[in-house]
Amino acid sequence: MPDRDASLETIQRELTAFARRARAAAARLHPELSLVSYTLLAHLEEQGGCRATDLAAHYLLDKSTVSRQIAGLERLGFVERRPAPEDQRAQVLHLTARGADTLAQVAANRRDAFRERLGDWDDADLDRFADYLLRYNASGRTPGRRTPQS
Repeated sequence: MPDRDASLETIQRELTAFARRARAAAARLHPELSLVSYTLLAHLEEQGGCRATDLAAHYLLDKSTVSRQIAGLERLGFVERRPAPEDQRAQVLHLTARGADTLAQVAANRRDAFRERLGDWDDADLDRFADYLLRYNASGRTPGRRTPQS
């Protein structure tokens, strides 16, 4: 039976390498779109828009970090603010047509990169890897469990 601490150390090291590669790849896929910006745009698309405070809460980011990212996305013409239907004083962030097009382009490029990197994996391995990632990410959402900051 493998040493659990050694396995955990390997997982931590490999996830850190994965995150570094993801940040570097994001810069190559679209020079104006950081990994954080990409994930914020993807979340806005998935949710059909949301408030900046919702983004900060969802990603466990400081509000000022989200504000800086959103300001940059607005300057690029990727995001726009609209009054919230239930409260005209509140602002909801939405993708613009340019933002949606850019997100689709970057997502397609990312899929191609994953297809290439995982091209020699068989379907069963891909399914297991996908299931493990879903399980790992879902475990951080357990109510009452503290999610460590990384």
